[in-house]
Amino acid sequence: MKIIISPDSFKQNIGAPEVCSLIEEGILRADKNATVYKIPLADGGEGTARAITLAAGGRFIKTCVTDPLGRKINAEFGLIENDSVAVLDIASACGIELLDKNELNPMKASSYGAGELIAAALDTGVKKLIIGIGGSAVNDGGIGLISALGFKVLDNDGKPVGHGGGALSRIASIDCSGAVLSTKLLPDRRLTDVTIKVACDVTNPLLGANGASVVFGPQKGATAEMVKALDDGLANLAKAWQKAGLIDGAVDHPGDGAAGGIGAALRICLGASFESGAMLVMKYAGFFKHLTEADLVITGEGMTDAQTADGKLCSIVAREARKAGVPVALISGALSGDRSNLLSVFDYAVSTACGQIGLDAMLKDSKQDLIFAAENLVRAINIGTKK
Repeated sequence: MKIIISPDSFKQNIGAPEVCSLIEEGILRADKNATVYKIPLADGGEGTARAITLAAGGRFIKTCVTDPLGRKINAEFGLIENDSVAVLDIASACGIELLDKNELNPMKASSYGAGELIAAALDTGVKKLIIGIGGSAVNDGGIGLISALGFKVLDNDGKPVGHGGGALSRIASIDCSGAVLSTKLLPDRRLTDVTIKVACDVTNPLLGANGASVVFGPQKGATAEMVKALDDGLANLAKAWQKAGLIDGAVDHPGDGAAGGIGAALRICLGASFESGAMLVMKYAGFFKHLTEADLVITGEGMTDAQTADGKLCSIVAREARKAGVPVALISGALSGDRSNLLSVFDYAVSTACGQIGLDAMLKDSKQDLIFAAENLVRAINIGTKK
């Protein structure tokens, strides 16, 4: 049996490469003759740059940037294709996993470090940037990021508005004087010679009920009052973009709401285009090459809920596997909410939990439970194929 293992990470518990190894151990316990292809994935969030860089045989560059609360930290980006392409995750500079739970506050958290990371990548002379924008702790519309690249985000007195989502309401104008690229004015002249592709599987617009603040703000620490203030602030930012001549219509492009509005900033201010993060990683990692000869695909994630069937990484893996006529199994840390659609997306779906009480107990046993779930799956397949 030839099996592809292509999971996402089990967030804040097990990284995707280790998930692959644990599932492989379970498979080989049940069938020592199985051929296993380990292809860890990411969807534009943390781990995307590392997955693409490793798959493409690239190298990593470390640099010092500012975290969401202004502290200096080390981050990295990858260089691939003879150092002509830089691959980076904004989460490595302004990610939610960089903060303790009691530090989460999108009114204060800034994307400035993500701009510093982009600037460091530009210093290498690359001609293309691939930017994963999932997993951020910010809701600042990318004003920190563009500030680090030379844009001036100003208040009524012509002074910088400061950092974080709380600064959005103070924006009166954006000074983007500098080199011209098409209709975009780019203060950092190196950007005129670079194409930017955003790896993102989020389709939310910037504003409103499905926008950045309402949908993602609470998981970043926003209260109900903060959510309204942040949504109003992003609307104010959109007016400033219009005033600066960067847009002439609504900010309802799919993906504008990703990473607290960083998606919109990259598209509007830097001319970036969007592509599915999961598909990008799958292409670089050789998923499709192995798919043609696979008997089974196993994917997985830490928590499966209604959003999984609506375009999350595991459903993209399932979609591509089913196109090729290969059955696909989901092994998840937990199955939550309405599960009625799961078996229309996957041929098999199971939670690794084995009756533990409480999240801490589930996390403690998660690795052994993952091995067991994989072994159990292959044993069940073997039972069904016995004559």
